[in-house]
Amino acid sequence: MMKIFYAVQATGNGHISRANAIVPLLQQYGDVDIFLSGNNSALKTSMPVAYRSKGVSLQYDEQSGGIDVMKTIVGIRFRKIISEARFLPIEKYDLVINDFECITSLACKLKGIPSVHFGHQASFVSKKVPRPKVKNPIGEWILSNYASGTRSIGLHFKQYDDNIFSPVIKPSILNAIPVNEGHITVYLGHYADHLVIKQLQRLKNFKFHLFSKQVEKVMQEDNVKLLPLSQSMFDDSLIRSHGIITGAGFETPAEALYLGKQLMVLPMHGQYEQACNAAALKEFNVAVVDAIDDYFPVYFNKWIFDGKQSLPFSLSTPVEKIVESVVHGQVSRLVETPMDFIASA
Repeated sequence: MMKIFYAVQATGNGHISRANAIVPLLQQYGDVDIFLSGNNSALKTSMPVAYRSKGVSLQYDEQSGGIDVMKTIVGIRFRKIISEARFLPIEKYDLVINDFECITSLACKLKGIPSVHFGHQASFVSKKVPRPKVKNPIGEWILSNYASGTRSIGLHFKQYDDNIFSPVIKPSILNAIPVNEGHITVYLGHYADHLVIKQLQRLKNFKFHLFSKQVEKVMQEDNVKLLPLSQSMFDDSLIRSHGIITGAGFETPAEALYLGKQLMVLPMHGQYEQACNAAALKEFNVAVVDAIDDYFPVYFNKWIFDGKQSLPFSLSTPVEKIVESVVHGQVSRLVETPMDFIASA
């Protein structure tokens, strides 16, 4: 049996959500130890976590909906990161998988250990992946250097290059039968709740499910139902929604498009990867809005009444085949048909 080391970035919820779907498949190949790095994910996990680190966690300015650069930099403990990289026992493992985690990346470089850079950020190794019209040199440098591996296997909304596969959709979404009960699911964790609620309450003819890290039980404020950040509750709300409003991350927009839901994204300010994702999502008729401000109801009504329906995509490669590629190093296409847009009816 192989010994597998899987480093998972815990800044945000997407990496953990993907890992929860990947780990059971990896366990078919051997024993899996998880290294969880970062401390601002709101999701709980039952994965076999063997190592933990505060790593590098982004700090948010919830008033502006962006990254607080100074707080993020001040929170980085460079000496501790170097020390953890030196002592991380990656040499004990047959396979090292790195989902955008800098300590493991550094450890592999220091010790000369091969690794697989796997996940959405790994897709940006390819210059064919969409970028915004104005590139950010610092953002490009971070995507290229924050984490790397001797092999890269990326995930994206579309097959932009040979080593890029379709998104990993977790079973609860993959096997769901979507329905439309009329509400709009909202998750904007980079904004303060009161800013979001203020604008949603101006849209009195619509019902919203707002998921929040700040509430512990379901609450109702006029047309806005506040729900705690629970994976099962969120999945159920998304499956039954008319549409969803969220950040321009990867996993949640991918799930929304897979379910055929109308999608609006508000990219996190200063987060270059989300700017790149927004550029890609425009190809799917997704509404991209800059901020949740007093103009938001105007953008919302245009999205609901005048906007084009978001285009779903096909899953060109089953997740089992993606995991097989990670383990065995097969990066050629496993399904001959490219990932095409599916025109909405």
